[in-house]
Amino acid sequence: VQPRFDLVNGVPVLAVCESPFYGVRGIAKRLIDIVIAVTALVLLSPVMLAIALAVRLTSPGPVIFKQTRYGLDGKEIVVYKFRSMRVTEDGRTRYTQVTRQDARVTRVGAFIRSTSLDELPQLFNVLEGSMSIVGPRPHAVAVNEQYRRLIPGYMVRHKVKPGITGWAQVNGFRGGDDLGSMRQRIAFDLEYLQNWSLALDLLIILRTAFVVWNDRHAY
Repeated sequence: VQPRFDLVNGVPVLAVCESPFYGVRGIAKRLIDIVIAVTALVLLSPVMLAIALAVRLTSPGPVIFKQTRYGLDGKEIVVYKFRSMRVTEDGRTRYTQVTRQDARVTRVGAFIRSTSLDELPQLFNVLEGSMSIVGPRPHAVAVNEQYRRLIPGYMVRHKVKPGITGWAQVNGFRGGDDLGSMRQRIAFDLEYLQNWSLALDLLIILRTAFVVWNDRHAY
């Protein structure tokens, strides 16, 4: 058997697995994404409006923070979040990981980050088709450029759309960008690709709700 290489953002990637989201399974995942995103936007619209007002009234700057990240096939996408910091970076050439008690984070920002409410605008990313509800979390461009050289198989995660939540996140790797943590996150991402099913997506969604509700360490 001859190994096959694909190009992801111009980077040759050994195809250790195919994207599982083609054909009927891909259509099913997309339909589920749309149903969940629309339902969540309708139900959570009062919460999102309240967050938008709180962000606007408590610190100068835009309500929505936009950052360039890599998506499917390594193509650049714009990811939306509620702004949680006073100083923002576009993520293209420089990215500074948020730390505990980070002075850049506003008081409202600290709350929405700890509860993951800052991620809610990514439901619009799901509707437009650049993201999925479940998938490997998208990293800033600068982070990709750093770690794709250090972690074998890193770019394989771009064989699928990035997600609002993922297998790595519900297994305790919600943040942190040190090399050891990133290796673990990528290992979980690749495990997700190799073992994907609609049942696994449902499990991740349910565990995400549990993790967000019980996590006291997020920042």
